[in-house]
Amino acid sequence: MSDKNEMKIGRRGRAAVVVLGDIGRSPRMQYHALSLACQAGLEVDIVAYGGSEPHAALLQHQSIHLHRMTQWPSVPQSLPKILRPFMLMLKPLVQFLVLLYYLCFKIPAPDVFLVQNPPSVPTLVAVKWASCLRHSAFVVDWHNFGYTLLSLTLGRGSSFVTIYRWIEKHYGRMASGAFCVTKAMQHELDQNWGIKATVLYDQPPEFFRPASIEEKHELFCRISESLSQPFGIQDCISYGMTGTGESDPNSTLFTIHTGTNIIMKQNRPAIIVSSTSWTPDEDFSILLEAALMYDRRVAGLLNEDDVSDEEILWNEICNGKQFLYPRLLFIITGKGPEKDKYEQKIRKLKLKRVAFRTMWLTAEDYPLLLGSADLGVCLHTSSSGLDLPMKVVDMFGCGLPVCAVSYSCIEELVEINRTGLLFSSSSELADQLMMLFKGFPHECDALSSLREGVLAKASSAKWVTGWDENAKPLLSEVISQNFS
Repeated sequence: MSDKNEMKIGRRGRAAVVVLGDIGRSPRMQYHALSLACQAGLEVDIVAYGGSEPHAALLQHQSIHLHRMTQWPSVPQSLPKILRPFMLMLKPLVQFLVLLYYLCFKIPAPDVFLVQNPPSVPTLVAVKWASCLRHSAFVVDWHNFGYTLLSLTLGRGSSFVTIYRWIEKHYGRMASGAFCVTKAMQHELDQNWGIKATVLYDQPPEFFRPASIEEKHELFCRISESLSQPFGIQDCISYGMTGTGESDPNSTLFTIHTGTNIIMKQNRPAIIVSSTSWTPDEDFSILLEAALMYDRRVAGLLNEDDVSDEEILWNEICNGKQFLYPRLLFIITGKGPEKDKYEQKIRKLKLKRVAFRTMWLTAEDYPLLLGSADLGVCLHTSSSGLDLPMKVVDMFGCGLPVCAVSYSCIEELVEINRTGLLFSSSSELADQLMMLFKGFPHECDALSSLREGVLAKASSAKWVTGWDENAKPLLSEVISQNFS
């Protein structure tokens, strides 16, 4: 994101971005910080937890200052059950005090606090108090509803969920202004919460773009070690990287560097990327079942029996044989609580033409992976049914078509048969994989058509433009009203 010579907004020339979470896993708030610095000419203080490294553009910007709070430790399993409710009640209290200390004493007084929601408790309370004490405006960026996420674990009928919703609504209504991510959420906030919010659609920043052939080759070289490690003893990907010169920097599983040219291999696997937080609102079993169905259906079409030796097939592929349906390599990125459970399930699958890899990429390599892949899969279903997955926005920015789980407002983002497809079951997803990858890499017309649609959309949708048109006017207005 390039700097612009914009007139500063506000008297103090300063904004604070607040995230009660890992800033490296909050891309939208990173983009807000960059826009506040580059497009509004403000000094920006980010108050958040550490963990994952944010994008280099944010770390290197001289006007952006990152303040990392100490994380609340996880409750040890050895803790007696009678003490657990006490620890759960103590956690938000300590978080509130630490956050209030940072907002009121550790950073200079800002013109505006811009806070991510959820989490709502204790974030909205602490930011509201700080805005009063420091005479600052207070703007909430509604990504979802916190009480709906809490209800996934406690149930909608829980009294804790009821209290959480009251706090979220009460303090949300006390904000000077609000953003939200969909028109459906805007309607819900207006009709049932009494909150007027401006829709600011997620858009990819400039560093999410299709990767060049050189960037692809360099990325595949960097991640080759991770790709060569299967969940079992061997699979269709690791076999192709064993004893076949894959350690050669001029050759990867996907590319060959010959002289001054880099070319894509004709019988390379298709890369399918899915980014997940490994949480209950993303049913990863749908993807596993669809992968298994693809593997079995292709074997059936080619009249292969279940007992045939997969190593014979893999050897033929390594020797250059090309099939009507390619191998599929699913690369799953992200961290989360259910990752180990699903990795165990992957180990038990017997697959001939499909392989899985899980990995965590740097903020610089993640866009390159999206820009090098052939298809994205999104399993996000939304606890509220009113938010949109940021991961799909990033995929579109990199020219990557998407197959996504269908839910109430997803069509605000995914245009069916233009930028992607929607599915409601593993069988539907398997059908889509069969249809899209038939004739890969050069004779898959449906996949090529979707990619063209995504590239056309990405060329007209930019975060910088959306922020200038929607976010900057609202921030200028609430700041001027606060000081009037």
